[in-house]
Amino acid sequence: MAKITNYIGQFHPIVWVLLIGTVLSRGASFMTLPFLSIYLSRHMDLSPIVIGLTVGMSPLMGTVGGFIGGHLSDRFGRKPVMLISLFMVALVYYGFTVATGQGWFILLNALNGLCNSFFEPTSQALMADLTDKEKRMKVYSLRYTAMNIGASVGPLVGAYLASTSAKLSFAITGTTYLFYAIVLVFLMKKLVLPQAGISKRVVSFGDAFTIIRTDKALRYLILGIILVNMGYVQIDSNLPQILEGTVENGIVIFSTLITINAVLVVFLQMPISHVAERFRLMQVMVIGAVFMAGGLVSFSFVNGWVTAILAIVLLTVGEILIFPSNSMMIDQLAPEHLRGTYFGAAQFRKIGNFLGPIIGGYLLSQFQGQIMFWILAVTTMGSVVFFTAGNRFFMNTKQPNLEKTM
Repeated sequence: MAKITNYIGQFHPIVWVLLIGTVLSRGASFMTLPFLSIYLSRHMDLSPIVIGLTVGMSPLMGTVGGFIGGHLSDRFGRKPVMLISLFMVALVYYGFTVATGQGWFILLNALNGLCNSFFEPTSQALMADLTDKEKRMKVYSLRYTAMNIGASVGPLVGAYLASTSAKLSFAITGTTYLFYAIVLVFLMKKLVLPQAGISKRVVSFGDAFTIIRTDKALRYLILGIILVNMGYVQIDSNLPQILEGTVENGIVIFSTLITINAVLVVFLQMPISHVAERFRLMQVMVIGAVFMAGGLVSFSFVNGWVTAILAIVLLTVGEILIFPSNSMMIDQLAPEHLRGTYFGAAQFRKIGNFLGPIIGGYLLSQFQGQIMFWILAVTTMGSVVFFTAGNRFFMNTKQPNLEKTM
């Protein structure tokens, strides 16, 4: 009991609130977003390219919104940015329940990406504000684990609702985000937050863009993640369409793969992170890119349960290595007073989430799923060039005492 108390006590209560909220909100969103492309293909009779554009609107808006939200949180504090964005996300999902035309889905998914891009970097920055430096990698790993605990349950419920009442899943998700926002309002009033989240030095948008433009390590990191995301996003956009059309019980297999992916992250995140700590962050991300490319190639040969599970295992190991290391790398790059701005700038990686569904949809419509996966696997491997370059600039410009933590 004492060990549990000590473990819980090492992090601020708001950090735990954000972690629990991540489980609930991600579980709810995974009931809907992975099946959005299926819903549109069934009810709207749209081409794969148009569906890809609709799905991709969320990350497109996230590329700009994340930078703005992170910057505003540095200037005005984490609390107002986080709470306003959460309430807006709830309204967006309620909007999905009454949307009838393609234009409404594009608009609502764009707002969804914008609001989430305000909340995500701000919440990460707040977690860092409230956590000692030596414990931040653990917090980022816990956050990623929390995301996947929610993702392990959401797709199974979503698969059922997709075939019965898809609009009900939108309503449930909206209610979950609304509840999360209300609880956070209450607890933020009760608990004292340190003022570290508000910059004592006011930085204009022009100054912030100049900082991002001149930080070569950050720029190469973002470019590498863009390429990774172009491949990874196929799991949510084009893979369900491919499985539904080419494999028996394709939707059941897809929803099970999403759950397997999340469960593997929950159980493997800590052991793999423990091993990965012996290497530099960029080395870990390069290895992750290799595993992820291997998973994409494996998806091109999927003809049933065995090959599908093998592909998702490879892809999962890749994401475990890449994404938490990406958050830690941004934390190390960011000056204390610009942490929100840096985490916001990192949202430009969502350009890959926007381009991926569109490019994948084009390749799928012109060729076939196998060609699509091969091309995007090569694209994912292209990230290695940028990760390597980013590591070189990081080592040349940052303090030597960070070298061991890489």
